[in-house]
Amino acid sequence: MELAWYALLGLFFATYLVLGGYDYGVGLALAGDADPRRRRTALNAVGPFFLGNEVWLVAAVGILFGAFPLLEGELLAGFYPAVLGALAGVILVTAGVQLRSRPARERIRARWDRVVVVGSALAALGWGALLAGLLQGVPLHADGHVAGLGHLFTPFAAAAALATVALVAVHGAAFLALRLPAADAAGAARLTRRLVPVALAAVGAATVLGLLSDRVRAAVQRPALGVLLPVALVAALLAARAALHRRRPGLAFAATSVALALPVALVGAALWPFVLVSTVDPGASLTVADAAASEPTLRLLGWLVLPLAPALLGFQLMCWWVFRGRIDGRAPVYW
Repeated sequence: MELAWYALLGLFFATYLVLGGYDYGVGLALAGDADPRRRRTALNAVGPFFLGNEVWLVAAVGILFGAFPLLEGELLAGFYPAVLGALAGVILVTAGVQLRSRPARERIRARWDRVVVVGSALAALGWGALLAGLLQGVPLHADGHVAGLGHLFTPFAAAAALATVALVAVHGAAFLALRLPAADAAGAARLTRRLVPVALAAVGAATVLGLLSDRVRAAVQRPALGVLLPVALVAALLAARAALHRRRPGLAFAATSVALALPVALVGAALWPFVLVSTVDPGASLTVADAAASEPTLRLLGWLVLPLAPALLGFQLMCWWVFRGRIDGRAPVYW
């Protein structure tokens, strides 16, 4: 049962990264566009899905708190700079998007757009650093607590955080190529193609630093998966670029979605059966089974998740069906 809940936690967080990732990617795209009309059009494209995407983060946090209380405590204590930065980014993006159109002056709107850009970068950096910190192990002592924060400030963690920003930027640009009116979509497709080599370089740098890191090599329990999944990520980025060359933005967006979900699969699969690998005392490493709540608690939570998960998925599918296709200039949002 612990494996099922662990897989569900990974699925919900990966779904959040995919759906929230294009929110933040669109936010990053605002930095490179000085035209107020195009910035407004980009926000209109993401508008119908914006708040619904963040529900997946709430659901993932709910599973973490309920099904893995020990893991929740050490994540918040041992990774709080990354978690705090990511959540601050989420708040800034949410506030900036909903407040930017209230003032009438374009100069003030541009300031709110910069808030969205900063928040998008913070969110991507924070989540990337969290995943990297898990993959390279933590200073977990025999008392069950993570000591210090130095494990977050390593070359590998920095490279992985920057790679996540690059992946988010590519994903957001691919989303705009799929959703913008035809007159603007060509520019978004060109931007995506230009960003793919940047993302490939960032992923390659993070992979090389991971292979050279003693901490990562010691923490990873399945080295073959630790190499195979980054290769799959590179293949997904190349597939996205090829799809755009063939003018298939839907396939490109699907490929960038896979690319953003793969880091979560990499962490979960490469560390199994551990969820926190100790770099100071191997015997203190926390397994998935040890981190999970008791069997009765997991069964009780299962009765709650059974109706909620299909409802959440159904709502997401309904939104994509209702607002499918390219936007036509109207703004189906209240902000």
